[in-house]
Amino acid sequence: MLFDHFPLRSVELANRVVMSPLTRSRAVDNNTPNSLMATDYAQRAEAGLIITEGTSPSPNGLGYPRIPGLFNDAQVAGWRLVTDAVHAKGGKIVVQLMHTGRVSHEGNLPPGGKVVGPSSDICPGAMYVDGKGELPHTAPHPMTEAEIAATVAEYATAARLAIEAGFDGVELHAANGYLLEQFLNANINKRTDGYGGSAEGRNRLVLEVARAAVKEIGAARVGIRLSPHGVVNAAGAFDGVDAQYLALVKELSSLGLMYVHVLDHSAMGTPPVPAALKAELRAAFNGPFILAGGFDKHSAEQALADGKADLIAFGRPFIANPDLVARLRADQPLNSPDQATFYTPGAQGYTDYPVAAG
Repeated sequence: MLFDHFPLRSVELANRVVMSPLTRSRAVDNNTPNSLMATDYAQRAEAGLIITEGTSPSPNGLGYPRIPGLFNDAQVAGWRLVTDAVHAKGGKIVVQLMHTGRVSHEGNLPPGGKVVGPSSDICPGAMYVDGKGELPHTAPHPMTEAEIAATVAEYATAARLAIEAGFDGVELHAANGYLLEQFLNANINKRTDGYGGSAEGRNRLVLEVARAAVKEIGAARVGIRLSPHGVVNAAGAFDGVDAQYLALVKELSSLGLMYVHVLDHSAMGTPPVPAALKAELRAAFNGPFILAGGFDKHSAEQALADGKADLIAFGRPFIANPDLVARLRADQPLNSPDQATFYTPGAQGYTDYPVAAG
C-alpha cells in the first residue's frame, strides 16, 4: 500500500510516502529560497508529497536563523525555483507556513520585526543567533486583537503567494509549540479575551487562519499539522486537551481541508499521542489523514493496512536518503544523517548524500 497512488483531494500522488517538513536553515540571503534548496528538494521528488521546511508568513515569524519566508516577491521567485525543480521530476510539493511566535530571538528578525505570542511568558531554553551562539529566547509581546487580525491576513497572503510560487498547496503548522499551537495550548496561552480562557477561545486563531487560507486558495489546497500532547518548545498536555483537539478537527473537517497531519514524537522519547485520540481524530476528519513519527517501512505499511492513516510521513530518513522511496521499496539499507550539518549553511550534509547503487 505504501507505494500505491493516492488522490490527495485534487492532487494525484505517486505513492503514500510523505516527506515531513525538515528545517535545514539554508536560506542564507534575506530568508530567501535559492538554487541549493531547489537541488535538495528535487533530489527527494520521488516522495508522493513533499512538505517544505517551516516557512514564515511574516517578518515576525523568522525566529530561527536562515529559515525561509513567503511574504515578498523575492521569496516567491526563490520558491518558484524549488517548485519548478520538484515538478520537473514529477513530484508534488506544499509549503508549510510556520510562524515561530515566542520561539524566537530578536537577533534573527529583520529590521522592524518583533517577537510575539499569545501571552508574555518567555519560552524556556535558548535560540541560536548567527555570530552570537545560543541566547535566551526574547520575551514575547502579547498580541493585541488588531495584531492577531493582521497576522491572520499575513497567513492568507502567504497562501496566495504560495500558489503564485507554484506550490500544490499549503500546510498550516499548528504543532511543535509555534505560534498557532501557542494559542491552542493552555500551558502557554494565558489570555482572558476571546482568544483564550476556554477551549473554544484557544481554538479560535487556528480556525480563523484556516478559514482565511481557504477563502484565498480553496479548501482542497490547505492542510494542517497538529501535535496534541507534544512537548516541543514547552507545550505539553493540559486538562481537556483531547476534547479540545477533537472539537478543533471537527471544525476543520467542516471546511473540507486538504488533509490533517498528526505528529507523534514518542519515537524520540517524548510522551506519545494516545492511540485512542489518534483514532478519534481520524474518525472526526472527513478527508485524508497523515501520521508522522518514527515510522519505518513495516510500521508504515501496518498503519495503512489497519486504516489508521492514508499517508505516512518520514522525517530524518529523508535528510540522509534522497532516494528514500526507492530504498524502502527495494528494502535497501539507509544512510545515517550527520546531525552536525542539520542546520549549517552550505551543501555539506544537505545535497551531498549518496543514492544507492543500482
